[in-house]
Amino acid sequence: MKYVLVTGGVVSGLGKGVTASSVGVVLKACGLRVTSIKIDPYLNTDAGTMSPFEHGEVFVLDDGGEVDLDLGNYERFLDVRLTKNNNITTGKIYQVVPHITDAIKNWIESVAVIPVDGKEGPADVCVIELGGTVGDIESMPFIEALRQLSFSVGPDNFCLIHVSLIPVLGVVGEQKTKPTQHSVRELRALGLTPHLLACRSAQPLLENTKEKLSQFCHVPIGNILNIHDVPNIWHVPLLLRNQNAHHSILKQLNLLSIAAPPNLQAWTKRAETYDNLKNSVRIAMVGKYVGLADSYLSVVKALLHACIACSLKPSIDWIAASDLEDESAKLTPKDHAAAWETLRNAECVLVPGGFGDRGVGGMILAAKYARENNIPYLGICLGMQISVIEFARSVGDFSSNTLANSNEFDSETPNPVVIFMPEGSRTHMGSTMRLGSRRTLFQTPDCVTSKLYRNAEYVDERHRHRYEVNPEAIGVLEEAGLKFVGKDETGKRMEILELPSHPFYVGVQFHPEFKSRPGRPSALFLGLILAATKQLEAYLNTHQNGC
Repeated sequence: MKYVLVTGGVVSGLGKGVTASSVGVVLKACGLRVTSIKIDPYLNTDAGTMSPFEHGEVFVLDDGGEVDLDLGNYERFLDVRLTKNNNITTGKIYQVVPHITDAIKNWIESVAVIPVDGKEGPADVCVIELGGTVGDIESMPFIEALRQLSFSVGPDNFCLIHVSLIPVLGVVGEQKTKPTQHSVRELRALGLTPHLLACRSAQPLLENTKEKLSQFCHVPIGNILNIHDVPNIWHVPLLLRNQNAHHSILKQLNLLSIAAPPNLQAWTKRAETYDNLKNSVRIAMVGKYVGLADSYLSVVKALLHACIACSLKPSIDWIAASDLEDESAKLTPKDHAAAWETLRNAECVLVPGGFGDRGVGGMILAAKYARENNIPYLGICLGMQISVIEFARSVGDFSSNTLANSNEFDSETPNPVVIFMPEGSRTHMGSTMRLGSRRTLFQTPDCVTSKLYRNAEYVDERHRHRYEVNPEAIGVLEEAGLKFVGKDETGKRMEILELPSHPFYVGVQFHPEFKSRPGRPSALFLGLILAATKQLEAYLNTHQNGC
């Protein structure tokens, strides 16, 4: 097994995940099979209980693993399906044995040979991303383990890429190399020497900057890569290819004889297509964690994939759900008015997943607005449950009872249309939800979602939830016009709802965003964008692959 280690220095948030993913893309384009591992030096065993405000979204894998959002980047860039073991944390390691460095090495070597691309046998290269910044005390056991790994596998099987920042001081205007010099010096003091530098900067590096880095960091000038700011992240693999990064990595790993020239034609077309798009579609994202876009990273990427398939740019209007509520009109009237104006100007509405009761009232109002005004609506996980609560409060036999609610928000509600799942745990938070890939069976082919999924009889999508639609409420809801067109294999758990009288009103208990890929968008996100641009009916009639 060949290993490529990506570390980071100077500051966090430089884009190690995108760099690692892009390295994988370039190596895969050379005909190599690639897998990846993310090391997160935090004490949690997984990302399941971390705050979206601080760490971004929790990405869910097929096997139910709740992992760092960077694994979502790996899956989207490399088009692979990873497992929870591809995310190593301090918490996982400390649960194993006291010999920490041996446990880390063994974990890496055992996970690296697990196929993730649907083929038999191990990959050719494993790209490892070490989270955090060199010098962090919590990273020390991992750096020592990686030092030992580099020695044990030998120089021909180990390549280290160090991602660092080249800042420009506003007054002087000079590209400063000193932070990177110190970062490399610290890394070398820990026993690891970078073979390549990936330098982040706003503008392309000057030649004299590269020369200085080469001289003081002991890295050949040809191995100093510049990842400057680009219009979209799909340009990053192209940047690496254009600087012959693949040649430097393949040479270090002694793979030049078996690797082909990188074929990135599809990747180039995708990046250039996005740059040249002129028209956009306005999407209202009504959520709880809108203060940090990374909280909904996979949703944003899925919208991007769907929009590009329709030759559009996504124009996402973030709406804090609480700003739509009546209470906001009294406390923050300007925010309230702005939120409603944004919602009314949107061509479609999306309510993503979340937990807790904050902002629920605003989400219900957004779902009601979309339903009553024939605005395309997609509710994901909590967003589906919100549409059920809103419908129960407004339509049919429930309409006289505004107390229809979820047990999550009101444990004493007399009309629980959403309930706690019987197999869930009320005392433990981590890994106690219904997680991972589950099968949904379509109840009829004559529904929008079945047609969007190419008239499939079933679909396997990823889940992350504790609450579900109350089976006892289904009869009354369907009699009032809401249709549950997708159920689990028992037939008792509701997975997909539609409102047949509406142009596009869909709720799903699963998270379709986690399996969306560039060039292969999620069917439901594609349906939302098609409906927003009045193209859905024509698309369903022709069953074409494009828009």
